[in-house]
Amino acid sequence: MTSFDERAATWDDPMKTERAARVARVIGEAVPLSPSVRLLEYGAGTGLVTQALGDRIGPVALADTSSGMRGVMAEKVATGTLPADARIWAVDLSTDPPPDDRFDLVVTVLTLHHIPDLAPVLAAFAALLDDGGHLCVADLESEDGSFHGEGFHGHHGFDRAELAAQIEAAGFGPVEFRDCGSVERPDGTYPMFLATAVRA
Repeated sequence: MTSFDERAATWDDPMKTERAARVARVIGEAVPLSPSVRLLEYGAGTGLVTQALGDRIGPVALADTSSGMRGVMAEKVATGTLPADARIWAVDLSTDPPPDDRFDLVVTVLTLHHIPDLAPVLAAFAALLDDGGHLCVADLESEDGSFHGEGFHGHHGFDRAELAAQIEAAGFGPVEFRDCGSVERPDGTYPMFLATAVRA
């Protein structure tokens, strides 16, 4: 059991719900949304961002490697909090081949900084998007390592230019950045960005 499995049942606190609403609002300002847009939320957690996007999007798939998070999403589908036709996937794009499905929008929020090698995941996002599809990455600006503390093996946030170069190398057009609020912690404030790019 991972720490995310253990935290899944109490994940949806007011702070995370507000953050998801803010991310969804910035996504709506950055990319075109409509009920025909096919969405993949990767590293979806409990599906809060998909919830916040609501009826501005169409068919959804939600992927997370945590069985606890997937269990909470399944409960939300059963109760109507998430769409009845939402698909819940146990897929790890750093090691698993991408599914055969295609999407118009891939969203990933505070997930990429957990992934040491971004190249296969970004390439999988490109493979999953139709031509002209949009990638939206909401994550942390570069920080000093205090967000996760000692023993963390991912990224201490991202330098915008370095991340943009990696996204573009994976098959996307120019990356645009927007400020996306922050994560508030007792030890400090951690700014977030939204990076968007179109599959080339």
